[in-house]
Amino acid sequence: MSYSLTSSRKLNRISKNKQRSGETSSRSPEQVMKKYSVVSMFSGCGGMDLGLVGGFQYLGKRFPKNPFKIEWANDLNPQACATYEHNLKHKINVGSVWDHIDTMPDTCDLLIGGFPCQDISINGKRRGIAGERSGLYRAMVEAVRRMRPKMFVAENVRGLLYAYNRESLETVLKDFTDLGYKVTYKLYLTADYGVPQSRERVLIVGVQDDVAPFVEPEAITPKGEWITSKQAIQDLENAPLDQLYSHVWSLAKRSGDQGGRVLNPEKPSPTIRAECHGNNSFHYSLPRRISMREAARFQSFPDEFIFQARLRETERMIGNAVPPVFAWHVAQSIKATLDAFNESDEKILVAAE
Repeated sequence: MSYSLTSSRKLNRISKNKQRSGETSSRSPEQVMKKYSVVSMFSGCGGMDLGLVGGFQYLGKRFPKNPFKIEWANDLNPQACATYEHNLKHKINVGSVWDHIDTMPDTCDLLIGGFPCQDISINGKRRGIAGERSGLYRAMVEAVRRMRPKMFVAENVRGLLYAYNRESLETVLKDFTDLGYKVTYKLYLTADYGVPQSRERVLIVGVQDDVAPFVEPEAITPKGEWITSKQAIQDLENAPLDQLYSHVWSLAKRSGDQGGRVLNPEKPSPTIRAECHGNNSFHYSLPRRISMREAARFQSFPDEFIFQARLRETERMIGNAVPPVFAWHVAQSIKATLDAFNESDEKILVAAE
């Protein structure tokens, strides 16, 4: 099923017309479900948060709403925050997390965040958690200490598992474990979860007092069923330049300095990077690099998601994001753990009575 920017705009207009005319249906089960409270740190433009909350469409498939409510969010980047508020429709605290940490709620069910990875990434400076940016994971540790969430999920790059980061990984795990959490971690390939990109990311998951186990989500699209680059962006081949929808691209020419990788139409896209500049792949059939909208498709953002920035900042936002579709599948496992956690609490209450 082809899903184009044009069809996306039509859906938006139909939805707005229905709202203006008062054509609304009765409340759905999605609207009345009990919701878990969430605090979001290092939120970026909202990829992880969108996937967690759900209620979006991607490549013609609907990803229903999940029982989560973002109560507090923060990011340092003003453009990312503007994009977050525009698309997720609620406030985000702009600035250093340390300047806003005292405004966090007293507690929450779930804490999420992708602490900065520039000092951990293989493409970064390899300073580990001693680096200024990646050392911000300590803010997440402090947030866990203060709020005692039932569960937390921290996202980071594959480089965290490399030998040169062994000490950093052990420190991160110990700091969370010392707070009374059962901590596990795993490397995920997002192509296995309906994302047309060979992006690998580590999830560190902690459950308070090991009350309920976190069951890792099973692959939805294992190798052989991966969504290819061509399947993801073919309908955009003849789409004109469009600043509003970020269908714009770098004009950097192919060279040793700028990179010359060409997409393989039969495979998922390689990892979309934040600091790519002229290193974005070339289109598999057109004489240009991929557009920001195409990069957003590879990151599984819905076409209705509008980036509030020009090319370079949009490039950075997209590359830093957690793919929403991947996050949506992880959210199912998070929900199962929190449901089990609540059942355990209810049994304790019944026994006490």
